[in-house]
Amino acid sequence: MGEAVMDTVEINGIATRYEVTGSGEPLLMYSPGGFDSSLENWKTFGNYRRLNLVQHLSEKYTCITFDRRESGLSGGRVERIGWADYAAQGEGLLDHLGIGKAHLMGGCVGCSSVMALAVARPERVRSMVLFAPAGGVAYRLKQHSRLNQHQLFAAEHGLDEVVALAQSHDKNFTQDPRVGPWVTVLRSNPAFARSYVQTDPSRYQTILSGMARLLFDRDTVPGPEPEDLMLLDVPALIVPGQDTSHAPSAARYLQECLPASEYWDVPVVEQTEETVPPRLLEFLASN
Repeated sequence: MGEAVMDTVEINGIATRYEVTGSGEPLLMYSPGGFDSSLENWKTFGNYRRLNLVQHLSEKYTCITFDRRESGLSGGRVERIGWADYAAQGEGLLDHLGIGKAHLMGGCVGCSSVMALAVARPERVRSMVLFAPAGGVAYRLKQHSRLNQHQLFAAEHGLDEVVALAQSHDKNFTQDPRVGPWVTVLRSNPAFARSYVQTDPSRYQTILSGMARLLFDRDTVPGPEPEDLMLLDVPALIVPGQDTSHAPSAARYLQECLPASEYWDVPVVEQTEETVPPRLLEFLASN
């Protein structure tokens, strides 16, 4: 297994921090964690803490993990962000690394980005592992509520106060929605923070309204349209979640939409370090 290498590259004008671990066929991994989808989350976030996925998968594959834009130490840009933007970041990272085709894996909300990239560029995707896809009615309502709380705070107090609040504590957007989806960049990049406060307030409100609708527009799994998924012949392994952000219905929806999918019908309590890595490796080896 090769030594892990961490670096930062600019993709579409936005800094992207990434890490390459292991050797073998490339596996691009979209991190779990909502609006704070950093590469460390594969080791520290929720159930992923006990699975040690990168450690096991990197024994057979070159695992490429990265901070999604506006997460971790990656950069960002104040604009209406959609799933196509997240897909473009992953494809840009493949381009930078000289990789033509790769397996993709997404955890949580990363599943939506994986599918967006597969629909846009199926010729670059060997297979997809969709682990605990984020989705469901409660998930949509929570995302809209968080964005709305930030929108109201920004409208009432101004962007200067958003920056001041973001820099007064270390809570993320999920923990304190008032700080907004650009909070990690506000903390890590002083130049970005200075530019952020100059954003026209009306324009900023429009961006937020558009993001809420564009990113979280359905009660199933956000991302590509179901008809696009039904036409996608990329092999997929679906592993269900089981909570209000990763509804079992979300995973079943993907099983219905993806014609070349396998559904691993195993409850979360039985998703362990002993069971999960071998099942994922089996699927990847067959594709």
